[in-house]
Amino acid sequence: MDTPKPIGYWLKHLDNLLELQFQASLEDLALNRRHWQVLNVLYGGARSAEELGQALSPFWDEDGPDLETILHGEDGLSPRGWIRRSAILIGLSNDGYDAYQKVAARIEEARETILDGLSAEQYAETIRVLSVMASNIERALRSPR
Repeated sequence: MDTPKPIGYWLKHLDNLLELQFQASLEDLALNRRHWQVLNVLYGGARSAEELGQALSPFWDEDGPDLETILHGEDGLSPRGWIRRSAILIGLSNDGYDAYQKVAARIEEARETILDGLSAEQYAETIRVLSVMASNIERALRSPR
């Protein structure tokens, strides 16, 4: 008899598949999931480097490129002319806003593929359940033993 896999398996498996889906959706643009995450945050308005790092921290780990690479590396957003940077803030340039629209359309297509067969209610319930589980763990980690 096949034992159902635990939630940890499915979360890791899904995250790996999401990474592959983003890669497939964006590779012809020489972009990856991290590029998208930076574009998406900056689309909401200019941020300091610290604010940008904080907004992205839940999504990033040591395995991928760092923020500086995404912003200024060879395939970064700055060499493409998509960001503008003052002494304090990083924001999207006009070309960056245009690029965001193009990339957002690709991401929306990927999301449609990912959510195929799920109702809006099922998706909302999945998010709710995961949020409760995360809150339970956060609370337990804050509590002294």
